[in-house]
Amino acid sequence: MSKIRIFSLGGLNENGKNMYVVEVDKDIFVFDAGLKYGSDKTLGVDYILPDYKYIKENKERVKGIFLTHGHDSNMGAVADILFEMPDLPIYGTKFTLEILRRDLDENNIIGTNIKEIRPHSKLTFGDLALFPISVTHSIPDAVCFVLYTEDGAIVYTGDFVFDYLVDGPYKTDIGKLAYVGKQGVLCLLAESMYAEKKGHTSPSNRIDDFIKKVLQRNEDRIIATIFPAHIARVQEIFDEVSKTKRKVIIMGKTLQTTIMSSIEMGYLKIDKNKIGDLSNLDDKGVVVLISDEKEKPFMNLERILRGFDKYIKLKDTDTIFITEPPYEGIEKRMALVMDEIAKANVNVVSLSAKKHLLHHASQEDLMLMINLMNPKYYFPVKGEYRHQVMNAELAEKVGVPKENIILKQNGDVATFVNGILTEDFDKVEIDEILIDGKSQGDIGELVLKDREMLGDSGIVIVSCTLDRSTKKVLAGPEILTRGFVYVKESGDLLKESEEICLQVIEANIEPEASKVDYTAIKNSIRDKLGKFLYKETESRPMIITVIQEV
Repeated sequence: MSKIRIFSLGGLNENGKNMYVVEVDKDIFVFDAGLKYGSDKTLGVDYILPDYKYIKENKERVKGIFLTHGHDSNMGAVADILFEMPDLPIYGTKFTLEILRRDLDENNIIGTNIKEIRPHSKLTFGDLALFPISVTHSIPDAVCFVLYTEDGAIVYTGDFVFDYLVDGPYKTDIGKLAYVGKQGVLCLLAESMYAEKKGHTSPSNRIDDFIKKVLQRNEDRIIATIFPAHIARVQEIFDEVSKTKRKVIIMGKTLQTTIMSSIEMGYLKIDKNKIGDLSNLDDKGVVVLISDEKEKPFMNLERILRGFDKYIKLKDTDTIFITEPPYEGIEKRMALVMDEIAKANVNVVSLSAKKHLLHHASQEDLMLMINLMNPKYYFPVKGEYRHQVMNAELAEKVGVPKENIILKQNGDVATFVNGILTEDFDKVEIDEILIDGKSQGDIGELVLKDREMLGDSGIVIVSCTLDRSTKKVLAGPEILTRGFVYVKESGDLLKESEEICLQVIEANIEPEASKVDYTAIKNSIRDKLGKFLYKETESRPMIITVIQEV
């Protein structure tokens, strides 16, 4: 019998940076390693990773990171992890690893222990076994993972829907899911993102009829935004375009590479004769695909709307087609973009978030998965906490005892001893790694606080020059401001500020002193000038003091 610990380093009470850890005695299995992108509140941070310090500290016990599929929210942190631990084992299906290798190449990162897995092919780790099962998502080769232990299976679904019209690398193997359920599942970890949406996600995840209507009603050029990794949507667009005389132009290196490699690997069934080039850009009826990156949604579309795009200039006859429904957190930005489109006097077609859904499990999908798995314990993961709570309520409806439903936040540990959930309220230290730009390394909370201060109240720079030998003030102190006050109307305030700084400097320089404590001067200026400025303006600008000797 075993001691099993399950916890999350990211992904609970949030959307993105999914990273779930299962410890079976001394062995550690990590499922997914994702990121989430920065928002306006994160003050310039490009993306956020779960702090993987626990993985580094216990690296010798880690059997691997097991990736369910190739979306950034589930595998976007792998490149940064491999930068520090290049020999860490990474497991993924063929298409998932294709995306990962491209990401590693772009960042000049080498992974020396990347292993391809095939759905329904068992992996053995001593007395433990891991079994990947195909599930349906918007990207091919998505899998869920079944970890077999002496006390029963631990199942992590990843992202999934039940859609009976898909096949090949998108098809869910319901038979194998049911077989796992009959063998005995100790704990099921299932996504919660759409737990408040009634019914099945399918057919609302399919938009082939909608695309057909867009093509029929708009005879001129169509500019369509799309996420590069949503291969299923790309296939739908090409399927409907193939029934017409139109051509498709793929704009952007990332989108072109993703689509062309998917065709070569057999994941996209596309007639290459339907793909045009830049010479077709102004053809009547052409469909132009532009990428819609999640970290900067609508960035490429906004560039076109502002007239900055090198190739695409909007015409009154154009139609802009937004091919993905708005997801949580993007509504405000989408509203602003729709405003810009209206100003450009261009027709726009978008999907309704109520009628059209992304490829995530709604209530009936979740209840079907729970019934197939028949778990002893249920652990809602992935989504805001209210989504986890709704997911828990669904599990209770279909017969999981309330005391066997586990609601946790990042770092909270669920401990099982001999197959029984204990009352051990253990916690693992968790944090976030804030990445700005492409450089590896956390920029830290202090940097964010500085940015917040700059954004709120601006900056005040105090500059002063001293004589190297006598230490007397030769020039200044002079005050420069940015983002604090309007200089032309604040002359008296700045002059009084300079007098305060001069008094502080002279008070901290002893007669005929050979050395000056510049740290004491800077701290004293920050304290006294800061109090004065707050009293006069009720603002607390960042104060930087620069003192030089000549």
